[in-house]
Amino acid sequence: MALRSKKTIGCVAFLLSVIPLAAQSEIRYEVRHDHWRKSCAGTLTITPDAIGFQAKPRNKGGGHRFEWQFANIQQLLVEPHRLSVLTYEDVAWKLGADRQQIFQLVGDASFSGAYAMLKDRLDQRFVSAIADESIQPLWQIDVKHELGLKGSEGVLTVGADRIVYKSGKPKDSRTWRYADIEAISMEGPFQLTLTTFERARTHYGNRKNFQFQLKEILPEARYNELWRRLEQGRSHGIPINQSTEKRNSQ
Repeated sequence: MALRSKKTIGCVAFLLSVIPLAAQSEIRYEVRHDHWRKSCAGTLTITPDAIGFQAKPRNKGGGHRFEWQFANIQQLLVEPHRLSVLTYEDVAWKLGADRQQIFQLVGDASFSGAYAMLKDRLDQRFVSAIADESIQPLWQIDVKHELGLKGSEGVLTVGADRIVYKSGKPKDSRTWRYADIEAISMEGPFQLTLTTFERARTHYGNRKNFQFQLKEILPEARYNELWRRLEQGRSHGIPINQSTEKRNSQ
Protein backbone atom coordinates (compact mmCIF):
# COMPACT_ATOMS: atom_id res chain seq x y z
CA MET A 1 0.00 0.00 0.00
CA ALA A 2 2.83 2.40 0.93
CA LEU A 3 4.66 1.52 -2.28
CA ARG A 4 1.56 2.31 -4.35
CA SER A 5 1.21 5.68 -2.56
CA LYS A 6 4.82 6.55 -3.35
CA LYS A 7 4.27 5.65 -7.00
CA THR A 8 1.12 7.80 -7.14
CA ILE A 9 2.90 10.78 -5.60
CA GLY A 10 5.78 10.31 -8.03
CA CYS A 11 3.44 10.25 -11.03
CA VAL A 12 1.63 13.42 -9.89
CA ALA A 13 4.94 15.21 -9.37
CA PHE A 14 6.10 14.18 -12.83
CA LEU A 15 2.88 15.36 -14.49
CA LEU A 16 3.14 18.73 -12.74
CA SER A 17 6.75 19.10 -13.85
CA VAL A 18 5.92 18.67 -17.54
CA ILE A 19 2.95 21.06 -17.70
CA PRO A 20 4.01 23.73 -20.20
CA LEU A 21 4.69 27.12 -18.62
CA ALA A 22 2.24 28.73 -21.03
CA ALA A 23 -0.54 26.55 -19.57
CA GLN A 24 0.13 27.47 -15.94
CA SER A 25 -2.26 29.89 -14.28
CA GLU A 26 0.41 31.61 -12.16
CA ILE A 27 4.19 32.01 -12.14
CA ARG A 28 6.13 33.42 -9.19
CA TYR A 29 9.59 34.98 -9.26
CA GLU A 30 11.90 36.23 -6.55
CA VAL A 31 12.92 39.72 -7.63
CA ARG A 32 14.53 42.98 -6.62
CA HIS A 33 12.28 46.03 -7.01
CA ASP A 34 14.26 49.13 -7.97
CA HIS A 35 13.30 52.36 -6.18
CA TRP A 36 14.39 55.91 -6.79
CA ARG A 37 16.72 55.31 -3.86
CA LYS A 38 17.87 51.79 -3.00
CA SER A 39 15.66 48.75 -3.66
CA CYS A 40 13.73 45.99 -1.92
CA ALA A 41 13.26 42.24 -2.32
CA GLY A 42 9.95 40.53 -2.91
CA THR A 43 7.84 38.17 -5.00
CA LEU A 44 6.54 39.00 -8.47
CA THR A 45 3.40 37.09 -9.49
CA ILE A 46 2.34 36.83 -13.13
CA THR A 47 -0.99 35.42 -14.29
CA PRO A 48 -2.67 35.54 -17.72
CA ASP A 49 -4.63 38.62 -16.54
CA ALA A 50 -2.46 40.59 -14.13
CA ILE A 51 0.92 41.29 -12.56
CA GLY A 52 1.41 41.66 -8.81
CA PHE A 53 4.31 42.35 -6.47
CA GLN A 54 4.60 41.79 -2.73
CA ALA A 55 7.68 43.16 -0.96
CA LYS A 56 9.18 41.25 1.93
CA PRO A 57 8.40 42.85 5.31
CA ARG A 58 11.04 45.06 6.86
CA ASN A 59 11.38 45.16 10.63
CA LYS A 60 7.82 45.19 12.08
CA GLY A 61 6.15 46.88 9.11
CA GLY A 62 4.54 45.08 6.20
CA GLY A 63 6.06 45.29 2.76
CA HIS A 64 4.43 47.38 0.04
CA ARG A 65 2.52 45.71 -2.75
CA PHE A 66 1.26 46.43 -6.28
CA GLU A 67 -1.21 44.79 -8.62
CA TRP A 68 -1.96 45.79 -12.20
CA GLN A 69 -4.58 44.37 -14.50
CA PHE A 70 -3.17 44.40 -18.05
CA ALA A 71 -5.74 47.03 -19.07
CA ASN A 72 -3.96 49.41 -16.65
CA ILE A 73 -0.48 48.88 -18.13
CA GLN A 74 0.78 51.19 -20.88
CA GLN A 75 3.66 48.91 -21.78
CA LEU A 76 5.04 45.67 -20.40
CA LEU A 77 8.66 45.08 -21.38
CA VAL A 78 9.98 41.58 -20.68
CA GLU A 79 13.73 40.95 -20.89
CA PRO A 80 15.53 37.72 -19.96
CA HIS A 81 16.23 38.91 -16.38
CA ARG A 82 14.33 42.19 -16.09
CA LEU A 83 10.68 43.21 -16.29
CA SER A 84 9.43 46.79 -16.64
CA VAL A 85 5.84 47.96 -16.08
CA LEU A 86 4.94 51.39 -17.46
CA THR A 87 1.76 52.53 -15.74
CA TYR A 88 -0.71 55.36 -16.42
CA GLU A 89 0.10 56.91 -13.04
CA ASP A 90 1.66 60.40 -13.14
CA VAL A 91 4.83 61.27 -11.23
CA ALA A 92 4.45 64.84 -10.03
CA TRP A 93 8.14 65.57 -9.44
CA LYS A 94 8.89 64.36 -12.98
CA LEU A 95 6.44 66.92 -14.40
CA GLY A 96 3.70 64.37 -14.97
CA ALA A 97 5.83 61.65 -16.54
CA ASP A 98 4.27 58.19 -16.26
CA ARG A 99 5.47 55.98 -13.42
CA GLN A 100 7.60 52.97 -14.32
CA GLN A 101 8.20 50.01 -12.02
CA ILE A 102 11.27 47.85 -12.66
CA PHE A 103 11.90 44.36 -11.32
CA GLN A 104 15.18 42.46 -11.56
CA LEU A 105 15.35 38.69 -11.16
CA VAL A 106 17.39 37.25 -8.30
CA GLY A 107 19.67 34.31 -9.08
CA ASP A 108 19.80 32.40 -12.35
CA ALA A 109 16.08 32.44 -13.17
CA SER A 110 14.70 33.73 -16.47
CA PHE A 111 11.47 35.42 -17.55
CA SER A 112 11.16 32.97 -20.45
CA GLY A 113 8.23 31.32 -18.65
CA ALA A 114 6.41 34.65 -18.42
CA TYR A 115 7.02 35.22 -22.13
CA ALA A 116 5.59 31.79 -22.96
CA MET A 117 2.46 32.55 -20.93
CA LEU A 118 1.83 36.02 -22.33
CA LYS A 119 3.16 36.02 -25.92
CA ASP A 120 -0.17 35.24 -27.59
CA ARG A 121 -2.52 36.77 -25.00
CA LEU A 122 -1.58 40.46 -24.84
CA ASP A 123 -1.88 43.24 -27.41
CA GLN A 124 0.74 45.62 -28.82
CA ARG A 125 1.53 46.97 -25.34
CA PHE A 126 3.51 43.76 -24.74
CA VAL A 127 7.18 44.09 -25.75
CA SER A 128 9.42 41.04 -25.78
CA ALA A 129 13.17 41.49 -25.53
CA ILE A 130 13.47 37.70 -25.59
CA ALA A 131 14.24 35.87 -28.82
CA ASP A 132 11.57 33.20 -29.38
CA GLU A 133 13.50 29.96 -29.91
CA SER A 134 10.38 28.12 -31.06
CA ILE A 135 9.99 30.13 -34.27
CA GLN A 136 9.76 28.07 -37.46
CA PRO A 137 11.90 30.07 -39.92
CA LEU A 138 10.71 30.78 -43.43
CA TRP A 139 13.99 32.55 -44.06
CA GLN A 140 16.66 34.41 -42.12
CA ILE A 141 19.43 36.88 -42.76
CA ASP A 142 22.52 38.10 -40.89
CA VAL A 143 22.20 41.74 -39.88
CA LYS A 144 23.63 44.59 -37.84
CA HIS A 145 21.20 46.55 -35.70
CA GLU A 146 22.21 50.21 -35.88
CA LEU A 147 22.17 51.72 -32.38
CA GLY A 148 23.79 55.13 -32.40
CA LEU A 149 27.45 54.93 -31.41
CA LYS A 150 27.50 51.15 -31.02
CA GLY A 151 25.15 48.64 -32.62
CA SER A 152 24.77 44.90 -32.32
CA GLU A 153 25.07 41.99 -34.71
CA GLY A 154 22.71 39.06 -34.97
CA VAL A 155 20.23 37.13 -37.06
CA LEU A 156 16.83 38.35 -38.26
CA THR A 157 14.44 35.41 -38.68
CA VAL A 158 11.10 35.67 -40.46
CA GLY A 159 8.45 33.12 -39.50
CA ALA A 160 4.82 32.50 -40.37
CA ASP A 161 3.44 34.52 -37.44
CA ARG A 162 6.32 36.56 -36.05
CA ILE A 163 9.78 38.02 -36.64
CA VAL A 164 12.71 37.42 -34.29
CA TYR A 165 15.93 39.36 -33.94
CA LYS A 166 18.46 37.35 -31.94
CA SER A 167 21.51 39.22 -30.74
CA GLY A 168 24.38 38.43 -28.41
CA LYS A 169 24.01 41.90 -26.90
CA PRO A 170 21.93 41.84 -23.70
CA LYS A 171 18.47 43.42 -23.94
CA ASP A 172 18.73 43.97 -27.71
CA SER A 173 16.95 40.82 -28.91
CA ARG A 174 13.29 41.13 -29.86
CA THR A 175 10.31 39.01 -30.88
CA TRP A 176 7.54 40.77 -32.81
CA ARG A 177 4.20 39.36 -33.80
CA TYR A 178 3.13 40.87 -37.11
CA ALA A 179 0.48 42.88 -35.28
CA ASP A 180 3.31 44.48 -33.24
CA ILE A 181 4.82 46.06 -36.37
CA GLU A 182 3.32 49.21 -37.82
CA ALA A 183 5.39 49.37 -41.03
CA ILE A 184 8.48 48.13 -42.85
CA SER A 185 10.63 50.01 -45.33
CA MET A 186 13.83 49.70 -47.34
CA GLU A 187 16.21 52.50 -48.23
CA GLY A 188 18.28 50.35 -50.53
CA PRO A 189 19.14 46.66 -50.94
CA PHE A 190 21.12 46.55 -47.68
CA GLN A 191 18.87 48.55 -45.35
CA LEU A 192 15.66 47.34 -43.67
CA THR A 193 13.65 49.28 -41.07
CA LEU A 194 10.89 47.92 -38.84
CA THR A 195 8.63 50.51 -37.20
CA THR A 196 7.11 48.93 -34.10
CA PHE A 197 4.54 49.93 -31.48
CA GLU A 198 7.19 49.86 -28.77
CA ARG A 199 7.26 53.23 -27.03
CA ALA A 200 10.17 55.53 -27.87
CA ARG A 201 9.87 59.21 -27.04
CA THR A 202 12.88 60.11 -29.17
CA HIS A 203 11.31 58.63 -32.32
CA TYR A 204 8.58 60.16 -34.44
CA GLY A 205 5.05 59.37 -33.31
CA ASN A 206 6.27 57.56 -30.19
CA ARG A 207 6.98 54.46 -32.31
CA LYS A 208 10.35 52.74 -32.09
CA ASN A 209 12.31 52.13 -35.29
CA PHE A 210 14.68 49.18 -35.62
CA GLN A 211 17.12 49.87 -38.44
CA PHE A 212 19.01 46.87 -39.73
CA GLN A 213 22.03 46.87 -42.01
CA LEU A 214 21.77 43.69 -44.07
CA LYS A 215 24.88 41.60 -44.73
CA GLU A 216 23.47 40.38 -48.04
CA ILE A 217 20.94 41.62 -50.54
CA LEU A 218 17.32 40.97 -49.59
CA PRO A 219 15.56 39.68 -52.73
CA GLU A 220 12.53 41.70 -53.78
CA ALA A 221 10.32 38.60 -53.61
CA ARG A 222 11.15 38.10 -49.92
CA TYR A 223 10.52 41.74 -49.12
CA ASN A 224 7.14 41.58 -50.88
CA GLU A 225 6.27 38.41 -48.97
CA LEU A 226 7.21 40.12 -45.71
CA TRP A 227 5.04 43.11 -46.60
CA ARG A 228 2.09 40.83 -47.42
CA ARG A 229 2.38 39.02 -44.08
CA LEU A 230 2.60 42.32 -42.25
CA GLU A 231 -0.56 43.64 -43.94
CA GLN A 232 -2.41 40.41 -43.25
CA GLY A 233 -1.35 40.25 -39.60
CA ARG A 234 -2.14 43.93 -39.01
CA SER A 235 -5.61 43.73 -40.56
CA HIS A 236 -6.58 40.81 -38.33
CA GLY A 237 -4.73 42.02 -35.25
CA ILE A 238 -3.70 38.44 -34.46
CA PRO A 239 -0.92 36.17 -35.75
CA ILE A 240 -1.37 35.06 -39.36
CA ASN A 241 -1.50 31.35 -38.65
CA GLN A 242 -4.42 31.87 -36.24
CA SER A 243 -6.33 34.12 -38.64
CA THR A 244 -5.88 31.55 -41.40
CA GLU A 245 -7.15 28.75 -39.17
CA LYS A 246 -10.17 30.87 -38.22
CA ARG A 247 -11.12 31.52 -41.83
CA ASN A 248 -10.69 27.87 -42.75
CA SER A 249 -12.96 26.78 -39.92
CA GLN A 250 -15.83 29.03 -41.02
